[in-house]
Amino acid sequence: MSELRPDADCPAWRAPAVFLAALVLAASAVAADQPVGITARQPYLDVVHEGRLVRIQREPDNFNQIDPDFAMTSRPCPPYCVQPMQLAPGVETIGELELLDYLQRVTRRDESVMVVDSREEEWLQRSGIIPGAINLPWNRLHPAHADADAIADILTLQFGAARTGLLWNFENAKTLVFYCNGIWCGQSPTNIRQLLALGYPAHKLKWYRGGMQSWKSLGLTTAPFGKR
Repeated sequence: MSELRPDADCPAWRAPAVFLAALVLAASAVAADQPVGITARQPYLDVVHEGRLVRIQREPDNFNQIDPDFAMTSRPCPPYCVQPMQLAPGVETIGELELLDYLQRVTRRDESVMVVDSREEEWLQRSGIIPGAINLPWNRLHPAHADADAIADILTLQFGAARTGLLWNFENAKTLVFYCNGIWCGQSPTNIRQLLALGYPAHKLKWYRGGMQSWKSLGLTTAPFGKR
């Protein structure tokens, strides 16, 4: 009896392979059309950014991949070193859902809250900004890069602190939510530590540790920087 062997040119052998390929393609098509909510009950969040309404939602393409700027795994350390989970006692580390809650408060004109992007402009030009946040580069709050009067102006005019002589009063100061590029980025941690050194209350400082890399990895909306 002759041995039955697969023959690529034989329809009897080719049919199962074609059928399996069709199944794979069909499954891929179904998978590519699945809804992508923020949570099961929250598909999006509308926030105000630079005076206009922006919808924060996740990229609907199920096969979308992260921005190449945030795909690198091995940036040199220093300066791009892994940051701790907790920066300092009393400073809360938050995730995306908590950040969205703060952005919603900002949109509702809660003037006791501000979300701050600590990155330098080059990064914002490349990757955008989280809608609802304001940009305040980290070096504008650092005494090695900014003079004391300029820092004092930011504390009083933007953060709501009060000053009497050499003493600071943070009773009516805003709750500040800082972020930068990701867990390997030291810009927002530098700002938070500097504010703590000035006496800013730890419970009024929040840190979105995942930063833009985590935001991008979830396909969440960003706004172009400096464009209305």
